[in-house]
Amino acid sequence: MSRNRHNIGFMAVDAIAARHGFGPWRKRFRGETAEGMVGRQKVLLLKPLTYMNLSGDSVQQAARFYKIPQDEITVFHDELDLAFGKMRVKRGGGAAGHNGLRSMDKALPGPDYWRVRLGIGHPGSREKVHGHVLGDFSSTERSELELWLDDMADATPLLAQGEHEAFMTKTALRRN
Repeated sequence: MSRNRHNIGFMAVDAIAARHGFGPWRKRFRGETAEGMVGRQKVLLLKPLTYMNLSGDSVQQAARFYKIPQDEITVFHDELDLAFGKMRVKRGGGAAGHNGLRSMDKALPGPDYWRVRLGIGHPGSREKVHGHVLGDFSSTERSELELWLDDMADATPLLAQGEHEAFMTKTALRRN
């Protein structure tokens, strides 16, 4: 898997799967899935293997098969508008130019799923965005990233219980 900024959502999902002892990844729903328990909650992790602008198709197929209500879907994604290492959780909202979110908004009944927005920072000018998003993390960022992903995986039981604020707080406190 590529370790570039655009793949931080997959990195977070991989960290959760590893920390909580999920089963093996299986190819299904135009992606890879792994099942396991986070705390007392049964969780299905999905990494769409479509192009980013078609990832909603993968999510929609899995949600339909498992009859997962939209408010129980959580998406981990890169966020240019947050500094590296910052995280926000919110329900619904716009796509803000993110093709994966735009695809999900079209494939699902609407944008009312949960989003874990993972800050990758903004390069400063619009012309540099493409290279920044598809570029690898710097060596300094990589060491911090591993700690951040570990902290996120540790706090995931709060997220699975619907305690979104507590999840953000616990992850942020471990970063300070």
